[in-house]
Amino acid sequence: MKNAITYADFEKIDVRVGTIIKVNDFPEARKPAYQLHIDFGPEIGILKSSAQITKRYLKEELLGKQIVAVVNFPAKQIGKFRSQCLVLGAVGEEGNVVLLNTDFKVENGTCIA
Repeated sequence: MKNAITYADFEKIDVRVGTIIKVNDFPEARKPAYQLHIDFGPEIGILKSSAQITKRYLKEELLGKQIVAVVNFPAKQIGKFRSQCLVLGAVGEEGNVVLLNTDFKVENGTCIA
């Protein structure tokens, strides 16, 4: 377990549901990754993220998939790509990532509490 945080710390993290609307290969990345474009609804809009999920997911499987992401981290420059949110997933053996998602379709931008 990591260091304990306060509830006030947790409240600072903005975790939302979004739908992947575009997936590109990211050959410039040091580790195999995709460039994702994710729709978080009208309040937040479309954000981009780099995700190391190529071992488990094909690009075609990701289109239209709802995921969970942190949307209020500062943007991170990865080569020529600017990652604007952090897609959340469970990291399994050998670094295989399983994306976190909802059981049922919800509105893009829905808060995770």
